[in-house]
Amino acid sequence: MTAASVPVGAGPARADRPWTCPFCPLLCDGYTPLPGPRFALADSRCPRAAEGLARFGDGPAHAVPTVDGRAVSSEAALAAAADILAASRQPLFAGLATDVAGMRALYRLADACGAILDHARGDALMHSTRALQDRGVFYTTLAEIRNRADLVVCLGTNPAEHYPEFFRRCAPAEDAPAGRQVVFVGAAAATGEGLEGCATEEVALAGDLFDTLALLAARVAGRAARAVPPELEALAARMLAARYAVVVWESGRLPAHGALFAELVQRLVNTLNRSTRAAAFCCGGGDGGYTANQVLTWLSGLPLRTGVHPRGLAHDPERYATERLLADGAVDALLWVSSFGPEPAPPAAQLPRVVLGHPDLAGTEAGVFIPVSTPGIGSAGHLFRADGGVVVPLAPLYADTLPTVAEVANGIAQRLRRDGEVPR
Repeated sequence: MTAASVPVGAGPARADRPWTCPFCPLLCDGYTPLPGPRFALADSRCPRAAEGLARFGDGPAHAVPTVDGRAVSSEAALAAAADILAASRQPLFAGLATDVAGMRALYRLADACGAILDHARGDALMHSTRALQDRGVFYTTLAEIRNRADLVVCLGTNPAEHYPEFFRRCAPAEDAPAGRQVVFVGAAAATGEGLEGCATEEVALAGDLFDTLALLAARVAGRAARAVPPELEALAARMLAARYAVVVWESGRLPAHGALFAELVQRLVNTLNRSTRAAAFCCGGGDGGYTANQVLTWLSGLPLRTGVHPRGLAHDPERYATERLLADGAVDALLWVSSFGPEPAPPAAQLPRVVLGHPDLAGTEAGVFIPVSTPGIGSAGHLFRADGGVVVPLAPLYADTLPTVAEVANGIAQRLRRDGEVPR
């Protein structure tokens, strides 16, 4: 296990080299980092970027691996991690907060020991994933919203609460149609950058969020519905009259069975596309969630909550949820990955575990802890953006002394191969 390598041309960020923030799935770029005791940004007041940067100094961390709370060498930590996975009959790889290279290496390691893979934000990710599997989706991009949308309907969310730069990133382009309307259904209207010149309004829920969406979809489809509030009736008419309507929703705000809401959003969009143009935009996929899902899907053909078993792959979005697997005692080892910060933290579980994480996750808990570099801070990397098909490169702020997730996963896999076939 070696220190994270920094490719040529991807050295420490300077005032003349823009930086991309890895702490939110919007992956805002073009920032100028200011060195100091803690990094700050010269051209953004985004609280998520500030909070993420506050976890790092202006130089490499010097954390060391531990086994059962005792400091050990890198070789000893890798050997201990390999021993845990070799002894496991059904390991779980979870958290998975890493970049493209890290997820690729974790999939190869999962294949070597027959692991199940799930992300820390798996519940929210499954809402949109299951809608895609069941009915297909019309999704748009940040650029499409910026260039084409004349009506943006935010269902049950003010995206700026969790994604502060959302409206700035989607602000109408100079040549975009004038007179954009932004409607917040069941949420307080946002203000600030990106909304200048846009007409904003709030529409109250008609019952709960599901009932409101069902009524809206019925009226857009021309079906009769009882007790439709006038504001909702007017919104349905505006959506039908819009040149390009975008429905924005947030997967992390939905309760269990949120996939039903996601499917209804797509039904609404499908109906609109019969006579005009419309699409949906799902806010979610943080902590590398979209990246983990995309990489696993292209490598295996199946999304998260898939087991890489000796007799083949198995995908089960309910049974392979991390919380359920741990509650049912269905796994006997846990490998947790959290490279962007101390959150998401590993769950309290009484079973052998390996944690690849931010140095702040070091503790005295039993198991193996290996500190890893954060993509976009101490090492280069790539992440998938919130709109799904865009991969964004990350340049580091400094050359780290810590290994990347990919290097650690490859090191564990090498020891499993060296020590012989893993019992599964």
